[in-house]
Amino acid sequence: MKEYDYVILGGGCAGLSLAYELDINNKIKNKSLAIVEIREKYKRDKTWSFWKVTEHNFDDCIIKNWNNFSINSKSESHEIINEEYPYQTIDSGLFYKKILNQLKQNKNIKFFKNTDQLNLDNSIIFNSIPAEQKNEENLWQHFKGVEIETSKNIFDDQIFNLMDFDCDQRDSIHFFYTLPFAKNKALIETTWLSRMNDKSLQDYDEQLQKYIKQTLKINNYKINYQEEGAIPLFYPQNIIEKNIINIGSAGGMTRLSTGYTFLNIQDHCKYICNNIENIKNLKPYHIGKKYHFLDSIFLNVLKRYPEKMPNIFLNMFKAPSKTVIKFLSNKSNFFEDFVIVLKMPKWIFIKNIL
Repeated sequence: MKEYDYVILGGGCAGLSLAYELDINNKIKNKSLAIVEIREKYKRDKTWSFWKVTEHNFDDCIIKNWNNFSINSKSESHEIINEEYPYQTIDSGLFYKKILNQLKQNKNIKFFKNTDQLNLDNSIIFNSIPAEQKNEENLWQHFKGVEIETSKNIFDDQIFNLMDFDCDQRDSIHFFYTLPFAKNKALIETTWLSRMNDKSLQDYDEQLQKYIKQTLKINNYKINYQEEGAIPLFYPQNIIEKNIINIGSAGGMTRLSTGYTFLNIQDHCKYICNNIENIKNLKPYHIGKKYHFLDSIFLNVLKRYPEKMPNIFLNMFKAPSKTVIKFLSNKSNFFEDFVIVLKMPKWIFIKNIL
């Protein structure tokens, strides 16, 4: 049985981000690190997008930046411009390649398919695998996206559509999301905020085909890439043990009202790296208790009044762009929080607070 100073369970976004952060800051120079990951091969399998409100290590993995975006309901459309915080999309294939090329140069870092060969008794374990929670009341952000390419220039690649609610809602919350990477190439996703017990919402291919042809008026296109996933909109119930530190979604790094996780992972990795020598004695890192409180209210409203959510989202984005972006990226101050709260339907939110 082999023993390592640090063990990372799960070599996905959170696990690899932490390994990279530790390695480039020479924290593995005189230590050993094992990464446990079952996949045989890394390839592009996800697209991570976010507003760049803080610096990160992966600017060279960015597919595209945007300063303009839109959101629309069946009755109204709103465009938002923000030069200060560009919206960025990362290609997971480039992300994996960059990190793996870095890590393979360090002989103190090894990959394993499972923990059978490892003695974990004296290791500090960073766990990125959420415990399975079977609760049919839990909400998920579940989606499927396709990157399409057209023979003609169709898209305005200077603006992306964050939420298009002008589609079939089926008593849930449904929107389409369009990221134009070029004038003839875009990622289009169908996204639901719902419980995962209704399988009728998961006819993703049919939804995408209908939206592309009927709404975007595109008949001739080819699909370059597809992705599908589900983001939990609830906090994990992982067992807290002294030598285990949860990271990624398992560590509560997903913002529940938005599903955004990538930058929170990067901030958490920096925190761990800066405090690695004393990490077992520090309090668990979190993205902010006030956001836990605000998101719990928001999700209660979402569950009870799904038909009102398109207008609630639309009104929220009518706040100053810098304010709403900082709020959604959990970087807002009290005044900015108050501005967003004022955009919410008062009586509905007060009832849910009470």
